[in-house]
Amino acid sequence: MNRINSKLQEDKKLLSIYFTAGYPNINDTVSIIQELEKNGVDMIEIGLPFSDPLADGPTIQASSTQAIHNGMTTDLLFEQLKNIRKTVSIPLLIMGYFNPMYQYGIEAFCKKCYEIGIDGLIIPDLPLKEFEEQYKSIFEANNLKNIFLITPQTSHKRILQIDTISDSFIYMVSSASVTGSSEGFGGNEAAYFERIADLNLKNPQIIGFGINSKETFEQATKHQKGAIIGSAFIKFITTNSINSIQNFIKQIL
Repeated sequence: MNRINSKLQEDKKLLSIYFTAGYPNINDTVSIIQELEKNGVDMIEIGLPFSDPLADGPTIQASSTQAIHNGMTTDLLFEQLKNIRKTVSIPLLIMGYFNPMYQYGIEAFCKKCYEIGIDGLIIPDLPLKEFEEQYKSIFEANNLKNIFLITPQTSHKRILQIDTISDSFIYMVSSASVTGSSEGFGGNEAAYFERIADLNLKNPQIIGFGINSKETFEQATKHQKGAIIGSAFIKFITTNSINSIQNFIKQIL
């Protein structure tokens, strides 16, 4: 069984952390992953830096720009992660835009992910139909889960389509804005979380965008299986040593 699916079966609310590979420093990637697992994080999303990250707010954009400046590339990320499964057992996902993966070659990219132990991909700009018609079989051959995103504006019909084709979890964007822009959840978000929960989808949902504290983590996981923290974590490691990651996680759990 894929590690993501095994984790989803655990009787707990899940905390997933996103960070940008090669940030703050080019060789921090593995150390950050190891520190996150050691301090109780359930899943990790490794951001593949891209020069035009449309869905990302200023914090993640800045980290991506710096990572590229540091020298991070797809090949280097794979090289850094080649032995990651010797020390890390929790699910690992790569989140990135389609263009760098397409340039690498989708089949070659997925095969490399399988070889090093990546469990899933999150590709915000990969259309559902294109995935289903061209790439689904490649993902399945490499035991990779493709994670689709929904927002408050996603139609009921599309949510059901995504639920049908998905077989792990659905990434539930908390709002229509970019990452890192929320200061907490209000009535609109709470109603959206409850509305999606009432659909009784076959795939659990994990909420991203706007989770930055224990309070927002608890709000996000009241009806959903877990939550993803990205911008708040990147801000933390920008101003603190990665050896103090435990202090960040203690603020959430």
